[in-house]
Amino acid sequence: MNDVFQAVKITDHVYWVGAIDWNIRDFHGYRTHRGSTYNAYLVVADHVALIDTVKVPFLEEMFARIASIVDPSKIRYIISHHAEMDHSGGLPAAMERIKPERLFASVMGGKALKAHFDLPGEVTAVKDGEILSLGNMNLAFHETRMLHWPDSMASFLDSDRILFSQDAFGMHLATAERFADEINPEIIEHEAATYFANILLPYSRLIETLLDKVGDWGHDIGRIAPDHGPVWRKNPSSILEQYGRWAAQRPQAKAIVLYDTMWKSTEKMARAVAEGVASRGVKVKVLSMAENHRSDAAFEILDSGAIIAGSPTLNNNIFPTMADVMTYLKGLKPLNRVGAAFGSYGWSGESISHIQTILSEMKVAIACEPVKCLYVPDRKVLKQCYDLGSCVADVVKKSI
Repeated sequence: MNDVFQAVKITDHVYWVGAIDWNIRDFHGYRTHRGSTYNAYLVVADHVALIDTVKVPFLEEMFARIASIVDPSKIRYIISHHAEMDHSGGLPAAMERIKPERLFASVMGGKALKAHFDLPGEVTAVKDGEILSLGNMNLAFHETRMLHWPDSMASFLDSDRILFSQDAFGMHLATAERFADEINPEIIEHEAATYFANILLPYSRLIETLLDKVGDWGHDIGRIAPDHGPVWRKNPSSILEQYGRWAAQRPQAKAIVLYDTMWKSTEKMARAVAEGVASRGVKVKVLSMAENHRSDAAFEILDSGAIIAGSPTLNNNIFPTMADVMTYLKGLKPLNRVGAAFGSYGWSGESISHIQTILSEMKVAIACEPVKCLYVPDRKVLKQCYDLGSCVADVVKKSI
């Protein structure tokens, strides 16, 4: 394998020794349309260090990349930034094979690793701001709790000005290119935003705190190396600025219309709602949840000021696909949005009130009265839907 899987040089002393997962399409409920990477980094210092490992099926690939630079037995330290299995799955086998002098993790990381594995050795807990000497360079540790697990931490290598940011500033993107500036900028922005929306949106306030702390760390960051996706080599401050914008969750002049339909009645209503939104000069995106994934809805909501949701009634309840997406979005805790509900029904019509209740539980401000339709919408109902869309759009414009 050593002739095939080679390490990729990131800086003078740092090599990427991770793996590309071209095939993964579901990441705990998040549709990864373009696959992902599991990034591990080898720091070739006086005391060689391995930063994170990979998902279990890719362990041999990681070892082959390491061996293309140094004998794995030369690794003195392993640093675990995060105990989630896509980063730590290969850790027990790596510990057995490498037999490092020490394994480092945050205080919470040590507890999480012990809960996950029967590790062959102790975990050395490091505190926020603690510095590890690698002989000719230093690695500074920084806790990033709840971004996105309680154990999360990052580290900074002073000699190469590189921030190993763990899950922050990453994306799910399978690509042979290791640097963001080598990839189509539209793909980079889309996947970075999709990652933020589906993974980090609930922690927006903590993101803002982290961005403030990054300045307090006093590090002159030259590169950012996340645990998924490419390394930020040119203008790494650009992704910090993007995170600041996304975390602020300022309302934008855009509405997203989410719906599903049984006999096309709710779909006709959704199309009329969208026409009403557009008539007020507000951008609109319409997503059928029969044709789109919940994580696509999360991406669209990232820059939307309004969520308008429609569902037929099935068994006195919301249609299953709408229950799915609304539950998912509720967990992502979007802030500063307005919204409304609509839907068709046959004889009971509970779905509309259920949708409105979920919006309220999400702290989405109800902008307008819902529109309900018995069976098939006529011209009068479609006009009500149009007016609903224009009403929500007017409220969004006032909130900007």
